[in-house]
Amino acid sequence: MKVTKMMGNAMEDWPVTLDEARLVQERLKNKVVTEDRLDRVDYVAGTDVSYLPGTSRARAAWVVFQLPGLQLVDQATAEVQVYFPYVSGFLSFREIPPLMEAFSQLEIRPDLIVCDGQGIAHPRRFGLACHLGVLLDIPALGAAKSRLIGDYRMPQLERGSWSPLVWKDETIGAVLCTKKGIKPIFVSSGHRISQQRGIEMVLHLTGKYKLPETTRAAHALSKIYERRHTCAGNNSLPL
Repeated sequence: MKVTKMMGNAMEDWPVTLDEARLVQERLKNKVVTEDRLDRVDYVAGTDVSYLPGTSRARAAWVVFQLPGLQLVDQATAEVQVYFPYVSGFLSFREIPPLMEAFSQLEIRPDLIVCDGQGIAHPRRFGLACHLGVLLDIPALGAAKSRLIGDYRMPQLERGSWSPLVWKDETIGAVLCTKKGIKPIFVSSGHRISQQRGIEMVLHLTGKYKLPETTRAAHALSKIYERRHTCAGNNSLPL
């Protein structure tokens, strides 16, 4: 199934200017739900998007893990041309087209998506996790390596410790330590999941490393996909 079919009118009207994109964010942010509207999470997905150097082509990767044992059960990749410029606060308009193309190849629909990006911790409260979650109507959260907006006090560098990420007197996320002695990551609700549930899920998905296993596996799959174009060999992760 092609991305144009998956997204319907959303793809046909895909913004090409910042003004158009800003209007989309302002309109769709009203559909974001920051409360828990998810049942049992059996399948959780991670995503990654990378770009071919010197080109405007993007590679997207999805991985799906089964809980509670974190077993990799599905994966998909896609490469498409991107037309939207790289501008802070508008990342989703570059990454969603390749992500949707790859998503259409999955055999298992995830119960939760963990994005390597922002949820409501965004200038217009509509980061990548919000945008992807609303379009797919799947619970989604952001687990980012860096902050886009907001102020915070550094939490204790003990696993599970966190402090609120605050912007304009409102808590928009959590600054969460996932590994002792290592700098925290930034967790925010994207769609249909609360901040507290998001923290719990991220801690379940981390352990030996700072980032969620979903994020790490999606990045690894993207690298394998990249090597496919330069040498022969397997282009998927072992299931």
